[in-house]
Amino acid sequence: MIVGPSGCGKSTLLRMVAGLETITEGEIAINGERVNEHEPMERNIAMVFQNYALYPHMNVFDNMAYGLKIAGTPKNEIAERVRSAANLLQLDDFLMRKPRQLSGGQRQRVAMGRAIVRDPAVFLFDEPLSNLDAKLRVQMRLEIKALQKKLGTTALYVTHDQVEAMTLADRMIVMNEGVAEQIGAPLDVYGDPKSVFVAGFIGSPPMNFLAPGAFEENTILADRIRQLAGKNVSVGIRPELLQIGDGQDPDANELGLRGEVKFVEPLGAETLVHLVTSTGQDITLRQNLQPGAVATGSEIALSTRLEHLCFFGEGGERIYPDN
Repeated sequence: MIVGPSGCGKSTLLRMVAGLETITEGEIAINGERVNEHEPMERNIAMVFQNYALYPHMNVFDNMAYGLKIAGTPKNEIAERVRSAANLLQLDDFLMRKPRQLSGGQRQRVAMGRAIVRDPAVFLFDEPLSNLDAKLRVQMRLEIKALQKKLGTTALYVTHDQVEAMTLADRMIVMNEGVAEQIGAPLDVYGDPKSVFVAGFIGSPPMNFLAPGAFEENTILADRIRQLAGKNVSVGIRPELLQIGDGQDPDANELGLRGEVKFVEPLGAETLVHLVTSTGQDITLRQNLQPGAVATGSEIALSTRLEHLCFFGEGGERIYPDN
């Protein structure tokens, strides 16, 4: 999974793997074979695009079969591959329809079917779900995950949607301005971000970032910050790892941090509480709260476990204090 904001180089990286962009240094290998000098058609890859790229005058069968026909595959083998892929994607009843007669989700399945019939070494997905509505994106995420498990073929998937990245990825590359800021399993990246950018991009709502001046001096957190003397540090805390300082968790530590409740968002299973500190810094708290547990305009103290705090240096790099 390759994830990052618009313009960070995700699609360029995918196009380099596909052979559509020339690389200036480094090496690209597919199944252990160096393919830097290989033409796109020689790399045994199949690409699924954001806009489906279906031929409007062809029916579903012919769209899925087109690449095999160009490659000179025997007709009986084409028919077998297309019908097998159609069955896998639940498109058996739509093979004679034109793309205009299909829903957005069905068109995306046809685009995936066209890639599957080629039996590639690698699938390349370039933001394939961005044109679908929210409900259909959730459904298609589940279908792609199940499909990947059945096929067992390596896939590189580009998205700017970090929810897609977290739910679909086995390994994640978080990109920023053409650089891979962090690579790892989704939960490892989420739980142990190596930079301010990664911490702020992965997670919804994003991590809270606070200057040391937001905390009272006579707290255990102040001791941690003093360990980093000489560094312009910021403190990061995930919204779901903050608690209202009510003493219910014996292992939680008061942060010397108080905020005025500006807005409460009840979302059903959880509630987002937006606060502002006396120093004007915004904080978001995400908890499973009972209705009316906090009121707009009230002031609350916050606590968390110390191991949940992240420290970042002036350049945005993660700092690990000595414990």
